[in-house]
Amino acid sequence: MATDKSKILVIGGTGYMGEFIVETSAKTGNPTFTLVREASLSDPVKGKTVQRFKDLGVTILHGDLNDHESLVKAIKQVDVVISTIGHKQVLDQTKIISAIKEAGNVKRFLPAEFGADVERTRAVEPAKSFFAGKVQIRKAIEAEGIPYTYVVSNCCAGLYLRTLVQFESSLISPTRDKVIIFGDENVPPRDKVTILGDGNAKVAINKEEDTAAYAIRTVDDPRTLNKTLYIKPPKNTLSMNEMVTLWEKKIGKSLEKTHVSEERILQSIQVPIHVFKSINHSMFVKGDQTRFTIETSFGVEASELYPDVKYTTVDEYLNQFT
Repeated sequence: MATDKSKILVIGGTGYMGEFIVETSAKTGNPTFTLVREASLSDPVKGKTVQRFKDLGVTILHGDLNDHESLVKAIKQVDVVISTIGHKQVLDQTKIISAIKEAGNVKRFLPAEFGADVERTRAVEPAKSFFAGKVQIRKAIEAEGIPYTYVVSNCCAGLYLRTLVQFESSLISPTRDKVIIFGDENVPPRDKVTILGDGNAKVAINKEEDTAAYAIRTVDDPRTLNKTLYIKPPKNTLSMNEMVTLWEKKIGKSLEKTHVSEERILQSIQVPIHVFKSINHSMFVKGDQTRFTIETSFGVEASELYPDVKYTTVDEYLNQFT
């Protein structure tokens, strides 16, 4: 069946955000491809993910970031490239940029952003250096004249909202060396809650499926060409204090609140040095996600641009835990 929708290649499709992007792309009718390493096929978890992709009609291409020829070959088959590779591989995207440049047919590239606006943050180390790597990739894309869209999705609901940011309880116990984020045991607290700073900094928290829906909408939209798409729906932009109050109303009781000062948070980032904590300091204490105005010269807001997308509100998301 003929389609006028862009052919999309997702690199990093078996990763956390990648799965949502691949599935949404396929379900919305875009001819969808994903680049998969041979090792992923024998992995019991990733192998099941790849099979699910196949069941959705996704074309599986075998290749690797370190295999330039396979990258170019894959890219030549599509119109749009979306990178969802992990944070440790951010700088490896220079290899994707090189392959896109050689292929010469890509009309849009969405690099692995899906977080904060890395050019408008006051993060301390080690997040400062991590964000600088993403800025470096942005500059490389623009220097090569590759058409792009940067997707700033801010906080993932699956990471932050399902626990009401309580995986950061490791701030109180610096000796705890493991922070479990996923799992059925991770639900919003019903007795005590730890609040970062004064709890008044506003953040934007979005369900991963909604982030994917907005991202896929950009690929054929001239309004997002060479722009940053900010996913900051008004009903999903709120402070930690407001989140806690919302949760308290749902469960019909007040939680015992403990505030962690900025000074203590900064100390905890260094014991041991912790990227995740420094990112949270930027968002939940400094308010970096919401302290600037989105100007049309550089960006657009997703829920304004696509009012027909029915996104899940923070209020609605929390209902599953009551």
